[in-house]
Amino acid sequence: MEEAARMDAVRRYDILDTPPDGAFDRVAAMAARLFKVPVASVTIVDEDRIWFKAAHGLEGVSEIGREPGLCGSAVLSDETLVIPDTLTDPVACSNALVTGPMGVRFYAAAPITTRDGHRLGTVNILDTKPRLITEDDTATLADLAAIVLDELEVRLSALDALRAEQERRQEQEEARQRAERDKAALEAFASTLQRTLLPPALPVVPGLELACHYATASAQNVGGDFYDVFPLGGNRWAFFLGDVCGKGPEAAALTSLTRYTLRAAALIDPDPDVVLTSLNTALLLDPAVGTRFCTAVFGVLEPHEKDGFTVTVATGGHPPAYHLRGSRAVEAVQPKGGMLIGAIAEAHFASRSIHLAPGEGLLLYTDGLTEARTLGGEMIGEEGLTRFLGDRTATVSATAVIQDIVDLLDAMPHGAGDDVALLALSVPHADTAGDLTATITAHTIAPADETESRP
Repeated sequence: MEEAARMDAVRRYDILDTPPDGAFDRVAAMAARLFKVPVASVTIVDEDRIWFKAAHGLEGVSEIGREPGLCGSAVLSDETLVIPDTLTDPVACSNALVTGPMGVRFYAAAPITTRDGHRLGTVNILDTKPRLITEDDTATLADLAAIVLDELEVRLSALDALRAEQERRQEQEEARQRAERDKAALEAFASTLQRTLLPPALPVVPGLELACHYATASAQNVGGDFYDVFPLGGNRWAFFLGDVCGKGPEAAALTSLTRYTLRAAALIDPDPDVVLTSLNTALLLDPAVGTRFCTAVFGVLEPHEKDGFTVTVATGGHPPAYHLRGSRAVEAVQPKGGMLIGAIAEAHFASRSIHLAPGEGLLLYTDGLTEARTLGGEMIGEEGLTRFLGDRTATVSATAVIQDIVDLLDAMPHGAGDDVALLALSVPHADTAGDLTATITAHTIAPADETESRP
């Protein structure tokens, strides 16, 4: 049991089989000079060997067997072992250092003893002829052993500090890797959840070109913007775009409720005022919604008696839609009286009808677009957006309008800074209507493949 505890102490210092060290070499050289002996060493006693940490006068010797008589005996005692003449000592006389080529006749060793009483090894002096040493000499040898222990303690402290630093760095690295994995999982979850809240592709509406864009300001957060286009029957189509207050899971739940309610209400009574009123009632009745609210534009499309479409639009606290009439003519479409949805039970909503003729379009957007800031720090604002749309020289095509706005946002020094949802509708001229289906498919599906933030 005592030997097992001693070996635990030896392993604690992690000194066995380490490279030469100047501090221990100097102790061996000092011992040889002080005692005027040809050989001096610093040894660590292993389970079955004597390992030399430093050896003065023993060239090419790194270890010997743990035989009784010299170091093997010295490590068993707390006192300095002195053998004046090895040939007269009944144990030492048979040791290989005595009987072998070295012919050691004198041996003295002081144990290297830890503060908790374990003997790691010895500081030894050897001579090829018998000799005597004084009590002062034995005390000096003991002091040299104490110096060796001090060096071992300093080395152990340095090793402990290094190990602690390595453990700290390892923990930091593992924490970083966990954080990256968590971040990737969160982004994947948010991206997947976001896609479930938006249509995977816009439908093909005969005689109409549709285009959309969606981008979240942060991949970690589920945005609150939403849009959809769906059939009502009888050649009529419904569309909506809006923005839920807040972000994250709560906003996602409200977005899901809002989309479901708008779709369900429109199939019962597609009148835009009635649809927004139904949504307002549903949000106020759901306790999970709390104080959250949303803004939205809801519209109904039906073929015009001459050409194009009649579009009836109702708004609930949302920025105006824009009627793009060509030749740089841009008109804001914002019926008066549309209040926030889900804020108060007495909310009123208003609607307005326009004729969307061939060569004309309608743009819906969330406020992430108008709140984007220019290089000078000013927000684009509704006036800036109106000027931008009016300055366009390209044809009024839903795809081209969306692309121009995306290019505008990409040119902003910090991007949009908030979630942005865009939905554009346009009526192509008769000579370009043949390419309508391909244009819709390409533009509504491609963004989902380009980045995780563009479904």
